[in-house]
Amino acid sequence: MAEQAWQKEAFDVLLEGGVRQIAYVPDAGHAYSIREAISSPEIQDVVLTTEEEGVGVVAGAWLGGRRAVLLMQSSGVGNCVNMFSLLENCRFPFLTLITMRGEYAEFNPWQSPMGRRTQGVLELMGIRVYRADAPDEVGEVVSAAVDSAFLAGEQVAVILGQRLIGRKKWEGN
Repeated sequence: MAEQAWQKEAFDVLLEGGVRQIAYVPDAGHAYSIREAISSPEIQDVVLTTEEEGVGVVAGAWLGGRRAVLLMQSSGVGNCVNMFSLLENCRFPFLTLITMRGEYAEFNPWQSPMGRRTQGVLELMGIRVYRADAPDEVGEVVSAAVDSAFLAGEQVAVILGQRLIGRKKWEGN
């Protein structure tokens, strides 16, 4: 996947917003931020085996005095539902950036059910949802989410629409 300007802008906003830890399950839509986090001496990158671990990692970072973000794909939101109760009960600031699947030109029918329900699941769990569908929206939306999470103490998810990433193609044998 070729780097796109909005990906750099999103990472730069996180860095400028004081995020110093990035937890993630590898995902092509977040590849730029993941590569930058790994190579940056300012950011601690934490690779996860499942997205739900990231909720605890981000909460632990806050308890340790650091700002963190969880990067995941929409299919991972369903894995986090039980852990989201930690955020509500402990009132931790929380920020996650979510790349969407199951929307625009999706080829994999297994991605569609969670794709249709991602925003609703997040809202049912008490998480404020912001969304960016165009490259020129990403920087402002991520910046607003950083402020809402770390200045207002809210739990915030930024949905990055599938059109930003473009069509995924099946690359099977």
